[in-house]
Amino acid sequence: MEEILRIEQLTKDYGRLRAVDNLDLLVEKGNIFGILGPNGSGKTTTLSMIMGLLPAGSGRFSWFGGFRGSEVNRRIGSLIEIPYFYPYLTLYQNLQLVARIREVDEADITRVLGITNLLTRKHSRFDTLSLGMKQRMGLASVLLGDPEVLVLDEPTNGLDPEGIAEVRKIITEEGKRGKTILLASHILDEVEKVCTHVAVLKMGKLIASGRVEELLGGESLVIVECARCDELREALIRDEMVSHTEIRAGMLHLILRAPHTPADLNAFAHKKGFLLSRLETRKKSLEDQFLELVR
Repeated sequence: MEEILRIEQLTKDYGRLRAVDNLDLLVEKGNIFGILGPNGSGKTTTLSMIMGLLPAGSGRFSWFGGFRGSEVNRRIGSLIEIPYFYPYLTLYQNLQLVARIREVDEADITRVLGITNLLTRKHSRFDTLSLGMKQRMGLASVLLGDPEVLVLDEPTNGLDPEGIAEVRKIITEEGKRGKTILLASHILDEVEKVCTHVAVLKMGKLIASGRVEELLGGESLVIVECARCDELREALIRDEMVSHTEIRAGMLHLILRAPHTPADLNAFAHKKGFLLSRLETRKKSLEDQFLELVR
């Protein structure tokens, strides 16, 4: 597989605070790569360094096997944090400036405004847009010139559910066209739906990475509802039947230790005098795995 981005031991300090700590990542052609982490985990700092907006403290990164400078910039479209445009210019005029800076054909403006559902507003001043529309305008500027790589920091920020669905569709369609996409997001459900790969950061450190289905594979989540969840939880812990348990919304969420099965759990509860009103087994979601990892 062709290598698009390689990050090796990348580190960034702000005084005594280490924002990114010896990060290693490999992004290959066609990956839709999600970077997840709590606030302050180093997601935006990482994207800012690889896009040349911040100097790295130590370590290195390389695009396309070692290319640098303007050749790299023409092949990448990036949206880091809040998109900035001239408020008194129209959408079309703002994108004309972007096209000239990036040395791409202005004829592509109509295409990207159509993709982001802003074509009917192309003659509107930028300062008349809602927050969600401004975010979509930022995405339009990223798509201008049809770059082969997209780097997106919180691309659904400020969008309503319909807008989030539109952005998800755009990312999915661009991925189907063979583009490589690197995005940071706190919306776990959206990352699970669109990404092929994911990396989880905590306090600047990489704590997990891989294909989404691999990260979610293995153990299944079991959800139990009964009148005495606290007592059942303690009994399961004493008998070492579970590797992880917590109570959410009055229900017990647990991961069984091998070789125990949900049938074993049901038999155990019956023997101990616990009446279960619900016993559900399901594959762990990205949210379940994320919360487990960052604890």
